[in-house]
Amino acid sequence: MRERDHFLGLASGVGLVIANMVGAGVFLSAGFMAQQMDARTILWAWVLGAFLALCGAVAYGGLVDRVPRSGGEYRFLSDLLHPAVGFLAGWASLLVGFAAPVAVDGMAVGAFLSTIAPWAPRPELTGSLLIAALTALHGLRLDLSKWGQNGLVAIKILGVLAFVALGLGLGRLALPDWVPPHPPDSPARAFLESQFWIAFAFSGWNAAIYLATEFREPKRDVPRAMVVGTLLVSVLYLLVNGVLLANLAPDQLATVLSSDTHRVTLGHVVAESLLGPVGGWWMSAFAVLALTSAMSAMMMVGPRVYAEMADDGFLPRWLSGRPAPTGSVVLQGGLAILLLNTQTMLEMVQGISSVLMVFTGLCTLSVLRLSLDPDPPSWPVRVAAGIYTLAVGWILYIGLTSSSSLWVWGLVVGVLGVTGWALSRRAVVASASSEPGDG
Repeated sequence: MRERDHFLGLASGVGLVIANMVGAGVFLSAGFMAQQMDARTILWAWVLGAFLALCGAVAYGGLVDRVPRSGGEYRFLSDLLHPAVGFLAGWASLLVGFAAPVAVDGMAVGAFLSTIAPWAPRPELTGSLLIAALTALHGLRLDLSKWGQNGLVAIKILGVLAFVALGLGLGRLALPDWVPPHPPDSPARAFLESQFWIAFAFSGWNAAIYLATEFREPKRDVPRAMVVGTLLVSVLYLLVNGVLLANLAPDQLATVLSSDTHRVTLGHVVAESLLGPVGGWWMSAFAVLALTSAMSAMMMVGPRVYAEMADDGFLPRWLSGRPAPTGSVVLQGGLAILLLNTQTMLEMVQGISSVLMVFTGLCTLSVLRLSLDPDPPSWPVRVAAGIYTLAVGWILYIGLTSSSSLWVWGLVVGVLGVTGWALSRRAVVASASSEPGDG
């Protein structure tokens, strides 16, 4: 029994989902969306994003019932579609799914820290040092990672609730009727394009699938963790955005667009306007802890994908390992530090969202494929998968027809992935041919 004491349960799974989801995105997105959309439309966009994330979580629950193993999209697509598609998904996770969000949150931590500690080094250095520290933490022992992560999640939830209580108790409650400074030619297109920012904020709703093998009851607890975690975060996101929109004008929300990265935290602006400099200081301190929690969760989850790929022979064996795949943890940390020091925050956000949408959409499409089996998934799972697949396909179409940068991200990930697949297949075949025969 003691052998399974360190395994994850429902509570840890919900905490893992929350920790992965609540990061820089919720405090960044409103500033960009307010330039083209009014307050009520922004909240409806968040409602749509929450609904789609919940559909994805329900659909993924059906996949976990068929493939209750760690590895996420890599494992699902390898087993249900083709190993090459799974490899591309795993490669995308390595480059975009985890390393890039860790870099975004690391940059934000550095920016937020500078608002409360003027002596702090530049954001890139602060973020790099934090990533290195988390790499050391998660490369050691799973139980240390688990308990440390649970503590950070508790602090994060309390902090978000305190921010919401502050806004509801001292701030304005009614949504403003301001007009966005740059109304779009097509409001419907702007509404759908906003889902890239919202998808970035909601990324992590599927976090539990990456550690499915490390749950006591994966078929039961992983689907529940995704749904419960997504519902809780959806409520928090709507409340946080309601506070931001009710208390900030478009020009204040636009501080997130400034080249001065010290002005990136909208929560700091709200708290400072309601409580003065002390309130802004505490809000930024909370933001540092919240983002550190998100980074820690991704450092815990992502390496399990690379370890699964290594176990299957598609990545070097040194990336494998149980319970903590140290080589994979170090690789992800190194990639995150590289991205943090070579890419801007804005360049990463849309690229992350678009690439992840492709592979989550393929996974929900796999659910529809399972509908042809003699024992198909339940009808709620199939309906959720159909809604998610159609919505993601439409959003990606809108994005690809309006932004050339999305094509660049997709092309880079695709070329690197196909090249990696070809090289790994050659290595696997060569290894198999060099083994002695049975006779």
